[in-house]
Amino acid sequence: MDFRPLKVPDAFEFVPRVFPDERGLFVAPFQEEAIVRAAGHPLRVAQTNHSVSRAGSIRGVHFADTPPGQAKYVYCPSGSLLDVVVDLRVGSPTFGEWDSVRLDSAEFRAVYVAEGIGHAFIALEDNTVMAYLCSEPYNPAGEHGINPLDPALDLPWPAGLAPIVSEKDKAAPTLAEALDQGLLPSYADCVAYYEKLRSAHR
Repeated sequence: MDFRPLKVPDAFEFVPRVFPDERGLFVAPFQEEAIVRAAGHPLRVAQTNHSVSRAGSIRGVHFADTPPGQAKYVYCPSGSLLDVVVDLRVGSPTFGEWDSVRLDSAEFRAVYVAEGIGHAFIALEDNTVMAYLCSEPYNPAGEHGINPLDPALDLPWPAGLAPIVSEKDKAAPTLAEALDQGLLPSYADCVAYYEKLRSAHR
């Protein structure tokens, strides 16, 4: 499996080999060895999530208090979507920047999002499925969001799709408001946590 770092440090895109034949295809979208090569430690899977979305549906931008935060490994088993990672870590050299990857059920690309990084996506067609492998279980008290339509972030939502956003995500603060409210994770705390995970693996 090939991988490459995204513009947001500690986020990666993975590209597995797809084996088609007359029956259909076979692919291994998650391979631990590739995660270890990219992140320096394996992904502890504490919970898996599954969402089905209509075209134009936006989920995110979501993040969790770090540590422990919640790392995510995501891919699209059916349909297609645009996956977006946002650097929300205060003090990061790329704070406020984002990167995006198209995920679909043709190439089965995947994205790893380290703890403290914001995550969002928009479904590009109806009945788009997102599969999530999460390092920590859902913790309502530690979960937060940034408004995905924050004009200052200027996320790459396609102009041809009318956005469908939950009331919770609409009510989420902008990046500037979240910074003022002290909701955002510290880059130094995140980096220290990543090093703790790597040290445990050595």
